[in-house]
Amino acid sequence: MKAILALENGTWYEGEAAGAPGEAGGEVVFNTSMTGYQEVLTDPSYKGQIVTMTCPEIGNYGIAEDDRESRAPQVAGFVIRDQSPVASNWRSEETLRDYLVRSGVVAISDIDTRALTRVLRSTGVMRGIIATGEVDPRALVDKARNVAPMEGADLVLDVTCDAPFDWQPVPQDEFTPSAQRQPTRALRIAAYDYGMKWNILRRFTAYGCDVRVFPATAPASDLLASKPDGVFLSNGPGDPAALGYAIHNARELMKEDVPIFGICLGHQILSLAMGAETYKLKFGHRGANHPVKELETGRVEITSQNHGFAVNAETVPDDVKITHLNLYDGTVEGLRHATKPVFCVQYHPEAAPGPHDADYLFRQFLDEMEKR
Repeated sequence: MKAILALENGTWYEGEAAGAPGEAGGEVVFNTSMTGYQEVLTDPSYKGQIVTMTCPEIGNYGIAEDDRESRAPQVAGFVIRDQSPVASNWRSEETLRDYLVRSGVVAISDIDTRALTRVLRSTGVMRGIIATGEVDPRALVDKARNVAPMEGADLVLDVTCDAPFDWQPVPQDEFTPSAQRQPTRALRIAAYDYGMKWNILRRFTAYGCDVRVFPATAPASDLLASKPDGVFLSNGPGDPAALGYAIHNARELMKEDVPIFGICLGHQILSLAMGAETYKLKFGHRGANHPVKELETGRVEITSQNHGFAVNAETVPDDVKITHLNLYDGTVEGLRHATKPVFCVQYHPEAAPGPHDADYLFRQFLDEMEKR
């Protein structure tokens, strides 16, 4: 079946339907990872986005249920160059196409994703529509222009949990990286779910921690009432500046002497709570090969990233230290408060997909919790 991808600037691409029939709109972005398409599909941070994979062939190792990062695919749509007709992997349970159809994800293949990526890099990410069947591209362009913009969007409410729950550890296999150390006593973490990837919870489990997960709108007092050794602020979708309730709760938590660790959207929320400002990047950072420099040691780590907003370095307060910088464009990748046990990073130390260079941050969080 024919499919069309139309962008708000009037550009459109004709290809083949690669998933469920229908129509889907969202912000069109690109991800440079060569593997990990299932983790990308199920990452709640991609809510409201049509994800383009720059790797030319996608789907060749199929789908394995154990690799999910949430209960179901979260992307608004999916764009690929070539969809592998076979799934060659002993862990595979179904093909990518079958998974997309079963999950209701509208996707398009057989388009020039290299040309599309060049447009997004030059112009910036844009709103778009994928539609299958016989459709009018010009009508789709008009629809794309009516898709809600990402600026000002609170998408966290669409992906957060409904009620608090205790994360149940899953058995570790030979693919699970070993933790750098275990705690000297039982540690309990209270975690805000803004759209949390499950591998973050898996890493906390690997480091010997018990995690209770709370909805994004839960008041800070609920987390503190559980008497946690530390508080975690997760990744998630949308514009951080639109999350007034999350910023307020982060400020309330910072009044207490409790270690706080934030990743991605959690990093941005903590930054806003500490007095900095955020802004939208032209085309964001999405991939598994972004070099980041730790300023204190000069160490460079290759990181997994997925974000469209960043912290404005010029607005970081004097009592907050910039700890990491992106070596591609110099954007802020990490912060630490000068007097409070609060630190955060823009990238994803839990990987899935991506390298494990930054796994040491979980150890540092253990260090902070054990100090108190």
